[in-house]
Amino acid sequence: MAVPLRILLILALITGIHSIKTVRQVSVKAGAPVTIPCLYEAKYRNNVKYLCKGYTWASCSYEIKTNTPQNSQKYSISDDKTQTIFTVTIQELADKNTFYWCFVELELGADVGEQFYLSETAGPPSLYVDNQEVTGFIEENITINCNYNSSGEMKWCKMGSNCVTNQSGLIDGTRVTLNTSINNVFSVTLSELRQESSGWYYCVKGDFQMPVHLTVTEKPTVASVHLKSFMIRLSLLILFGFVVLVVLGTLSKSEVYMYLCSTSVF
Repeated sequence: MAVPLRILLILALITGIHSIKTVRQVSVKAGAPVTIPCLYEAKYRNNVKYLCKGYTWASCSYEIKTNTPQNSQKYSISDDKTQTIFTVTIQELADKNTFYWCFVELELGADVGEQFYLSETAGPPSLYVDNQEVTGFIEENITINCNYNSSGEMKWCKMGSNCVTNQSGLIDGTRVTLNTSINNVFSVTLSELRQESSGWYYCVKGDFQMPVHLTVTEKPTVASVHLKSFMIRLSLLILFGFVVLVVLGTLSKSEVYMYLCSTSVF
């Protein structure tokens, strides 16, 4: 069952104004993993971050921290200090409806954090994407499909930036176009990608959000692809030649091994 956004807002007011930003409510299919981004202020770059589970901060339990060994099979955490975003990945939900907190640990005073809510569903989630990690190429376009079965306003937002609510708009200089021609899907197209287009985004439909990470890179050139293919074939041909020589008794196995090590063919 979805928690009304007004209730989550009231909870935020009760717990105070925090320096962490994250999604508020995410629907997840039972057994499926989900990654949640947590944006923090630059002044907390070197602080410990952690995930806490529970309805309130005072009663929540530590699940994983950035300064402890990550031997948990259920949780993982990573901190991108350049982008000032730490992410937590939850492999599966223990409860059908679970409150979590993204927190930054402080030496003095209360830790700062923000709450998010995960709801587990047996069928398709209320809002989901095919893949939370997508890759695009500079000066090209990329389209991401946000699938939904819930009602409410739709948006496409970038973590720490603005949202597009109409058919088109700009986010950090990147053109964003929303298309609703397919039932229960709104497609988001980001045009003429730039390096600055990289980052964490999220679909919004009603009370639900779903995070998506976009990595924008240079497109591999045809020449580099062909060169890599040629080198692989050449290496296999050389290996085959040495195998033939070994079989014929011309070279010993030790000589072949010494030659390969000295030439760094592999």
